[in-house]
Amino acid sequence: MKAVMLMFDTLTRNHLAPYGGDAITPNFTRLARESVQFDNFYVGSMPCMPARREMHTGRYNFLHRSWGPLEPFDFSTFQALKQAGVHTHMVTDHKHYWRDGGATYHTRYSTFEFIRGQEGDCWKGQVEKPAINWQGMEDKETLRRRSGRMTQDLINRAAMPTQEEHFTHRTISAGIEFLETNQHQDNWFLQIECFDPHEPFFVPEKYLVQYGCTPDEFDGWVPYYCGAPGGKDDDKVRKFYQALITMCDDYLGQVMDKLKALNLWEDTLFIVCTDHGFLLGEHQWWGKNIMPVYNEIANTPFFIRDPRCQAEGVRRSALAQTVDIPATLLEYFDVPRPPSMTGKPLLPAVENDTPIRDYAMFGYFGGHINITDGDYVYMRCPREEVKGNLYEYTLMPTRIDSMFKVSELQNINIHPGFDFTQGAQVMQIPATYSYLNPWRFGDKLFDLKSDPQQMCPLHDSERTFHYARAMKGLMQLHDSPHELYSRFELDRLTPEREQTFVELRTRETRWKGKVYQYEHHGVEEALRFVLSVAKEQGLSQEEIMKHFPAEHLLAEMDIFTLIDSGFTGDLHKALVYQTRLLLRTE
Repeated sequence: MKAVMLMFDTLTRNHLAPYGGDAITPNFTRLARESVQFDNFYVGSMPCMPARREMHTGRYNFLHRSWGPLEPFDFSTFQALKQAGVHTHMVTDHKHYWRDGGATYHTRYSTFEFIRGQEGDCWKGQVEKPAINWQGMEDKETLRRRSGRMTQDLINRAAMPTQEEHFTHRTISAGIEFLETNQHQDNWFLQIECFDPHEPFFVPEKYLVQYGCTPDEFDGWVPYYCGAPGGKDDDKVRKFYQALITMCDDYLGQVMDKLKALNLWEDTLFIVCTDHGFLLGEHQWWGKNIMPVYNEIANTPFFIRDPRCQAEGVRRSALAQTVDIPATLLEYFDVPRPPSMTGKPLLPAVENDTPIRDYAMFGYFGGHINITDGDYVYMRCPREEVKGNLYEYTLMPTRIDSMFKVSELQNINIHPGFDFTQGAQVMQIPATYSYLNPWRFGDKLFDLKSDPQQMCPLHDSERTFHYARAMKGLMQLHDSPHELYSRFELDRLTPEREQTFVELRTRETRWKGKVYQYEHHGVEEALRFVLSVAKEQGLSQEEIMKHFPAEHLLAEMDIFTLIDSGFTGDLHKALVYQTRLLLRTE
């Protein structure tokens, strides 16, 4: 038995021709003709490493932990295959595998090969740093991290003057080398994992010219923001992304051609997938992570060719998601699934579209809990605005590129563990995440059949209650931490309490004995932010608010008036930048 999984990072399906997109993707079209294409394939946990933990364990990550390594108690599909005599090999340029928050994943494979240079990877050493030009106005810590990546990215790009040196070319070439070396062998699994088309969009010129672009028109870095980069640049950013997709399509074709040339096509399981999508102006948002998980992010492309059945050139509507990939691989190689794995093998859906699940749940740690049955998507926010009562459960206190701060570890508790920790106790660490605020966006319900672009949220209390009950059932199946039930008020779920929450979203808020009303709750949050900065600058709240009498209905433009009247220079720009984010409630 042989299997190949070709994985692209941040591959948004609405740009691919088989899904109705207008990017130049002839090989994805060819793949759709020769495989099974899924229409209702969803993410589970996001972003990068949370999704990869699911690909090892076959269960959700985001309910218990944010970004982090595999845990000592975690089941790893690729290690289980290795122990069963299947040689597992990974080639990747995904830099997060060799950072603090991902350093235990690659060692579960029999062998692995890293390709260096992606997204500011600390690769080429150069003391003198090139100048960068960044228009974003994030907080100082975010800007520090981003500017470091951008600087290193410029240094790395200088080491890749031709397409042959490009990291994606080297990654695909390494995967093809494995195929050529092992074409006559049996019992192997190959994972070819490309970081592209993830930003920054570093695109060889031959693909840019197909979209009327040149390399000097855009540096490839997309701010995660609302309404950015803005104006005439929007279309250029999309074209760079699509050019990168066209490059990925080219390399997809090379892998397909090599499998056929080596007589592996007919007897090798072939999966093409991604971890999540990306917003490029849809819903007036750019990026991921900071906004509701719209389907451009959550509903991902998925293709599978299973040599055990003759299905090809067909589409499947069965609901599936990332946690089903490891279950599918174990079933294919006839390796038992552990009790902790909640994902399901996809073979019944591949063969004849037999449903394998009723619901899919997905999200970010600390964000909305989202659920879909393929017909509707329901996004549920916490029932209180306060960000407390949220904990990380881990024995591996590292995140993307750092250990947890010592201050974060000074108030831990030891938790008895969960049904998947094999009896191991875990640290319960108060969460310190601050960039996610699902409260601001509230609950959202979308009818995907009549509103596939998710432009018109529904107000349907009966249907909302139905999905909330289904959500609670899935959380129980995944042994969710008990505080999440109270955080999302699923422990006292009644139609009456749901209606009370809706009414509270329109409440009045008192300040200094005066009663202000707000155009919407985003205005209230933005006001609190501006007042907190004013206090840091030695400005009194009375001085800032003197423009508005009691009972005044504060609108979005009033917040910008406050900023204009009280702040100047870089601080003024940064406040405008952050306020625009806080005012977004959709």
